[in-house]
This record gives sequence, C-alpha cells and structure tokens, in this order.
Amino acid sequence: MVSTTTRPRVSTTTRPRGERGPLASVALHAGLLLAVAISLFPVVWLVLTSLKPRDSWLSAELQLFNNSSLDNYVRVLTGTEFPQWLLNSVLTAGLTMVLGVFLAATTGYAVSRFRFPGHRSVMWLLLITQMFPVAILIVPLYNLMAGLGLLNQIPGLVIAYMTIAVPFCAWMMKSYFDTVPVEIDQAGMVDGLTPFGVFWRVVLPLARPGIAVTAFYCFMTAWGEVGYATVFMSQEDKRTLGVGLQQFIGQHWSDWGLMTASAVLIAIPAGVVFLLVQRHLITGLTAGATKA
Repeated sequence: MVSTTTRPRVSTTTRPRGERGPLASVALHAGLLLAVAISLFPVVWLVLTSLKPRDSWLSAELQLFNNSSLDNYVRVLTGTEFPQWLLNSVLTAGLTMVLGVFLAATTGYAVSRFRFPGHRSVMWLLLITQMFPVAILIVPLYNLMAGLGLLNQIPGLVIAYMTIAVPFCAWMMKSYFDTVPVEIDQAGMVDGLTPFGVFWRVVLPLARPGIAVTAFYCFMTAWGEVGYATVFMSQEDKRTLGVGLQQFIGQHWSDWGLMTASAVLIAIPAGVVFLLVQRHLITGLTAGATKA
C-alpha cells in the first residue's frame, strides 16, 4: 500500500494590478489633505486678515468671530479710488478678452486651414514673439504709444496686452482647429457658405473649449498685469488695480487692512470668469495634444 500525503493548500490572494494597499491609500490621502491645507492656508489667512481691526493685523490669533468687521471693505470702497481702478481693470480686461479671442481665433483658423505666401513666416513670427520678456518690450511700446497719443488711454493698454496674449492664443487655437476635420469645412462650402461663413457658423461653435481657454488666458493677462499698467497709466483716474494697490504700501508703512480687503475683492471677478469657462478648460487645454 502506497501512502499519500496531501499538502495543505495555502490560500494566496493576489492584489489586482494597479490596486493600492491600505497603507498606500492612507499615505496618498494624507498627502492630498496636506496639499489642500497648504494651498488654502494663504487664502484663509488673507480673508481673516481683511476682517481684522487695525490693531490686530499682526496678531497670530485667527479670531473667526471676535472683533471681526467689514470696516476694511468699507474703507476700500468709500475712502479710496478702488471703484475707479476696478472699472478701469474690468474695461481693460474685457476688451482684451473680446479682441484677443477674435484675433487669436481668426489667426489660428487661417494658419490651420490655408496655405499662403509667408505661411511659415507667420507661424515663426507668432512663436518668436513669445521669446521676448515684457521688460524688453516696454520701451519700444512706450515710444509707439506716445507717438500715437495712446498713453493714459485704455485702448493703448489693451493693445499692449494683446501683444502678449494673441501670439500664444493663436498658436493654441491653431492646434485646436487642426483637430477639427477639414471635411466639415468642405461640407459647409457645398451648402453655399463663404469661407468666413464656414468659420463663423460651423467651425467656431465646435471650438468652444479652445475659445474658453483663450478667453480665460486673455482676461487673466490683463487682470493681473502690473508692468505695462505702471508705465502706460500714470494718471490717478486711469490706473488699474495692479497699479492702484501700490498706494497702500509706503516706504515706512503698510495698510494691510486695505491690501487684504482689496485682494479679496480683486479675486471675485477672476473667480466668476473661471466658473463661467471651467466646463471647457480641461478639454481646451488638452485639445492640441493629439490630432484627430
């Protein structure tokens, strides 16, 4: 008789590929929570400081409800030129956004769809203009604006901002239009549309994600810029927010209540624009990565 011995079966569970273990999940979530806390801390501190009275700006206490008031916001809106600066910034950023989107979309579509003499030169020109820093362009642009009588004028500042935003956005829109099949243009031409009609009525509605990114970039370029505004807008009633806030900081003093309250108010329009276009931002930013 042959005796057989049966080995005990060891149950081994293999974790599916890509699945994290408990410790890895805890470490991941802890890292994410830490990153969120680090990101939100400056914003929370800014808001809390804007609500503190004058003698509590340098206090380390949070004071969520004790001695909190809106006095700093009242002083900003009634005791300074902040409303005028805000109006100038809204007009400048709005015009830059509208004109920048139109110029970038038309330029990007022309470079994407048509082949004309100087096509490569235009593409290189749009690319090379991004290599020059703002500091180098201030002097020639100042001389140009002075010769045209556009100093201390919102249109002059809008033109200066479009020299920054339009070349980059045109390249971005060109990459997006490359993902739209040319057959769509041909179908529109067969239906009797003109080339501009195809662009305006057929292709442009399909490019909403790219337009959203372009609009957001143009708006933020003008909204937070300081260099051009400081040089081109010297009159008090022509200043934008970036220049006006410098009045709250002197050589030997700083009014942190006005600064923080103004910073909170400045963030509101930018947040509104972001909320309006955020549905299309991810699609627009990744549209040029692959060709359709």
